[in-house]
Amino acid sequence: MTVNETIQSLLNHRSVRDFKPQPLDDQTLATLLEVAHQGASSMFLQEFSILSITDQAIKDQLAEICGQSQHQVNRNGHLFVFVADQYRNQLIASQQQVDTTLLHETDRLLGCVYDATIGAQSLITAAESLGLGTVVLGSILNDARQVIQLLHLPHLTFPLFAVAVGYPNDLPEQKPRLPQSVVNFTNTYQLPVDFEAQLDAYDTELQSYYEQRHLNPRRETFRQSLAREVVSSPRHRRELLAILKEQGFLEHDR
Repeated sequence: MTVNETIQSLLNHRSVRDFKPQPLDDQTLATLLEVAHQGASSMFLQEFSILSITDQAIKDQLAEICGQSQHQVNRNGHLFVFVADQYRNQLIASQQQVDTTLLHETDRLLGCVYDATIGAQSLITAAESLGLGTVVLGSILNDARQVIQLLHLPHLTFPLFAVAVGYPNDLPEQKPRLPQSVVNFTNTYQLPVDFEAQLDAYDTELQSYYEQRHLNPRRETFRQSLAREVVSSPRHRRELLAILKEQGFLEHDR
């Protein structure tokens, strides 16, 4: 494998959930935000915004939404919320007196998701290259409607996820990933003939990781973890489609 400093940083990624009470300095913050907005953009519509959450009361409310053991939400160096944003584009397009119907459709919502995700990964890569820890927080969607109200998000915006960044208090062990052979294919989708055997081996590896890690050790395989997650969902997450439509997305799709 060809490795340089950037690749090594990416290969060393792990989610950090315990941060020192040390805020990011202004220069680091400005750099991370600039990096996030230099990522690839679908149709160059630049369809996302980032909210920096500095109000501790708002952080505390977001932590409550995210649920138990979510102290990384309100105790970190900085908290970013990535927002799907066609509100700004609708405003600009309306000034040009053009029809903005397409901004409400699935295609443009997906564009927001692409842009925000690329921006977030760029920010994470930059942060980790500086020795900072990061964690992505999809748990803000546990109550998206409350997040929208809390952050005063306008029509045609939607909170996608948050990213907490900071100086690690404790660096966790790296979690093993699925084998390359069961996730990377050539030309067509085709699981390997020994898929079950490879999954057995991965279950053994992941269970060993869970048993030996020093934070929240447990005995669980990937199959067991997946089975648990696919049948559980916070009540308000089942309302996401309705909330997206309330925010003006998916209005004209057939």
